[in-house]
Amino acid sequence: MSETATADAPASRRLRLPSFSVQVLIGLALGVVLGLIARELGPAADGNPNWLTSTLDTVGGLFVDLLRAAVIPLIFTAIVASIANLRNVTNAARLAGQTLLWFAITALIAVAIGIALGLILQPGDHTSVTQDQAAEPGRTGDWWAFLTGLVPTNFLALTASTSVDPESGAAATSLSFNVLQFVVVSAAIGIAALKVGEKAEPFLAFNRAALSIIQKVLWWIIRLAPVGTIGLLGYAVADYGWDAIGSLGRFTLAIYIGLALVLFVVYPILLRAHGLNPVKFFTGAWPAIQLAFVSRSSVGTLPVTEQVTERNLGVSRSYASFAVPFGSTTKMDGCAAIYPAIAAIFVAQFFGLDLSVSDYLLIALVSVVGSAATAGTTGATVMLTLTLSTLGLPLAGVGLLLAVDPILDMGRTAVNVAGQALVPTIVAKREGLLDLAIYNSDRRGDVFADAGEDRPATAPATATLAPAPVSAH
Repeated sequence: MSETATADAPASRRLRLPSFSVQVLIGLALGVVLGLIARELGPAADGNPNWLTSTLDTVGGLFVDLLRAAVIPLIFTAIVASIANLRNVTNAARLAGQTLLWFAITALIAVAIGIALGLILQPGDHTSVTQDQAAEPGRTGDWWAFLTGLVPTNFLALTASTSVDPESGAAATSLSFNVLQFVVVSAAIGIAALKVGEKAEPFLAFNRAALSIIQKVLWWIIRLAPVGTIGLLGYAVADYGWDAIGSLGRFTLAIYIGLALVLFVVYPILLRAHGLNPVKFFTGAWPAIQLAFVSRSSVGTLPVTEQVTERNLGVSRSYASFAVPFGSTTKMDGCAAIYPAIAAIFVAQFFGLDLSVSDYLLIALVSVVGSAATAGTTGATVMLTLTLSTLGLPLAGVGLLLAVDPILDMGRTAVNVAGQALVPTIVAKREGLLDLAIYNSDRRGDVFADAGEDRPATAPATATLAPAPVSAH
């Protein structure tokens, strides 16, 4: 036996794990199975959740907590870096305008589909849920609160809340970030650094280094997604089962039909209209879409979304580093378009209220303009209360839908993230900033093989925006 064969033998016997995407799919399947088992076990003797349900809840909760811990530094460094990167792109104002325009176009299409499905399926007239089953919404939104909430109360956008235990009388104070205010603070600092120019270079260099470090840590957390998936989906099945879905079956069906139409019909049509292969888009963006479905966090998925948009879809790094972080807080076709449209119609039908043509136009307007109100919060709930208050519909209707919200949020977030990758791809194609060779490349293998590693840019640092029939690189 040769030395080469001897050396290669241990390597051939080395255990090879399936790709990351397959690991997440396995986690989904195990989560459903364990959730069904936990539900069959029933509550513990003392009335509390059984050990399996508690374990699933803990595992899923820890994964979400880890994501949340990385979100705030990620938002700041990503937004500052994305704004600073605009200096590397000529005609940056036009590029930003095109991005906003396509955000609005896709949102309008999504909300139109939501309104149509609400009128056709009439979920509010076909439900077994009653008003006494409504839960109290944890957050509400209105236009005045949204506008005043844009103004930071302090530099870190921190808010404090104190709760008192009714039995012991002990008070507990917790701190939280107002993410929307934090986005405003980050954007202001990024613009200021851009205006200061050369003097701000040390700060921007430090910010770029910090962003790289945070993304590396977040990649480690994301690697835990298969385990987190088991806990999150398993607990959802164990806690909610099919009872809650059954009482809101037509509403749940309407939401997922709307999400599927946007994801698998509207987006492919838009891609085809721009001469792009939809299959290549989905194979490239699938890791981000998949993780969004599991984590239910657009911001938490941001590093993956940015990587697949640049590396798999061929969008210029100078543009992707601006458009993807920007979209992660403002591009919400699932949470801010389809969901509030169908949910508002559900509430109106449930309470026997008629909506006029002007009301439907208001739903569309709120969906396009109010998307930023969803940034970093339980976005769909805030967006729904914003829509209901604008239309003058009962806010109590929000509580009717909270029972199935976690199940709906998986699909909503997946569509959000797909749109956050789609718009930069379309705009890059229109403006000659898309590398078609990368977009059309074969992606067999593990797309996460070099996740989080520093890669050469897919475009020169200074890109032009002159339209071109092929890649401008």
